[in-house]
Amino acid sequence: MATKVLDSWALMALFNDEPAALAVEKLLIKAGTGSTKLLMTIINWGEIYYSITRGASQDLAEHHAREIHAMPIELVPIETDLALVRQAAIFKASRKLAYADAFAAGLAKLRNAELVTGDRDFKSVEDEIKIAWL
Repeated sequence: MATKVLDSWALMALFNDEPAALAVEKLLIKAGTGSTKLLMTIINWGEIYYSITRGASQDLAEHHAREIHAMPIELVPIETDLALVRQAAIFKASRKLAYADAFAAGLAKLRNAELVTGDRDFKSVEDEIKIAWL
């Protein structure tokens, strides 16, 4: 089974009905059938929540939080995952990445998974992780 890490960019494209939304929908369908495993860190979940709250409203953020909860996405906690926090810190210190993005990249590296995103900031880690560009 293929494992993929979703960056917040992917779900925001879905929620905003951007051109990449169809590709994200297809991934969610594959995950629903069990042929693909989708992961997302809780840090990236929080990035979605604060972005929607800031850009629209907390009510809409809550609505999308419920939608994410119903999706076949495994939310990965970080509070006891020192290896993930360390890898995110290394990416943040050595590459041009936002801290939340460093967690998505770190999870992809540690789980040997493909990162799904359209955020061009991830070009800086393309030599270390597989990226499925949306």
